[in-house]
Amino acid sequence: MRGKMNILLTSAGRRGYLVEYFKKALQGTGEVHVGNSTPLSPVFYYGDQSVITPLIYDEDYIPFLKRYCKEHEISAIISLFDVDLLMLAQHKEEFAREGVTVIVSSPEVIAVCNDKWKTFEFCRKAGLAAPKTYCRLEEVKAALKAGEISYPVIIKPRWGMGSIAVYQADNEEELEVLAKKVKREIFQSYLKYESAFEEEVSVLFQEKIKGQEYGLDVIHDLEGNHHLTVVRKKIAMRSGETDCAQVVEDAAVEAVGTAVGKALGHIGNLDMDVFVTEEGIYVLELNARFGGGYPFSHLAGVDLPKALVKWLRREPLDQELVVKKPGIFAQKDIRMIDITDCIPRKDGWREPL
Repeated sequence: MRGKMNILLTSAGRRGYLVEYFKKALQGTGEVHVGNSTPLSPVFYYGDQSVITPLIYDEDYIPFLKRYCKEHEISAIISLFDVDLLMLAQHKEEFAREGVTVIVSSPEVIAVCNDKWKTFEFCRKAGLAAPKTYCRLEEVKAALKAGEISYPVIIKPRWGMGSIAVYQADNEEELEVLAKKVKREIFQSYLKYESAFEEEVSVLFQEKIKGQEYGLDVIHDLEGNHHLTVVRKKIAMRSGETDCAQVVEDAAVEAVGTAVGKALGHIGNLDMDVFVTEEGIYVLELNARFGGGYPFSHLAGVDLPKALVKWLRREPLDQELVVKKPGIFAQKDIRMIDITDCIPRKDGWREPL
């Protein structure tokens, strides 16, 4: 895949920095297109071209992307949103037949990451520590009564993301009330789509782990071979996303991340959260995509977008996947951008409003 290469980032939302990373990786040899289902998307400010897509579960979503890829000579698609991953994974071969590489793991891997119950089962089978997790209210009540866990209990969506509807129950009264609240909030948000398949067990109950939280980028190539694990010590969080962190060298945490990646067999990046406690290292979350913590790895010298471009072109890597500045502290900033003239028209792919 040499020469011009256009890349489409779907469900791009507010990940403008990733657009800039990919633009730099392409070095003028292609365009970065961005798609999102809402016209009010800051990422439209950054893309070479932008498009408003149908909703992910719309029957025209995949056909729309195929048409767009053909019209704009898209070489590769990368999604930045969990709900989108499974849909694209299920249609990956269809895109491949049309010359488009979808950089996404298999549906089985995506299911393990998106479904927090399957994440727990995966860790248990792989011999990895994870917070004790229950799918039903009566099960967690029995565990509490038996002394298997104790309050506080974390209640959250089974198919959750972005800290939506995550609460802490400190007693039985709160446990029952918050379980109903979480379920209600699930079906008032986009979490309802995946949750609808198993509505009766769409809420999870989890023991609270106390310790230092770390985020990891576990990087595999397009064939699923491991290349690098980056470890970040989380300093501050905001709305479920890392706000401040330090890239560190920690052999024990790195080894857990590498083991998870090899057992999972994902493609590209695995964004992973763990807690380090006196008892050991607990795996908390797996996200088979660029996560909100990736910019910290990038600032430390890791350039996964450039590595992906080189892998697509079947070129050898140089220093793309090397932590060049271990120990670096970084914090995200907030800035305003004017997107008035960047919003694509619904009846055209290129013209601004």
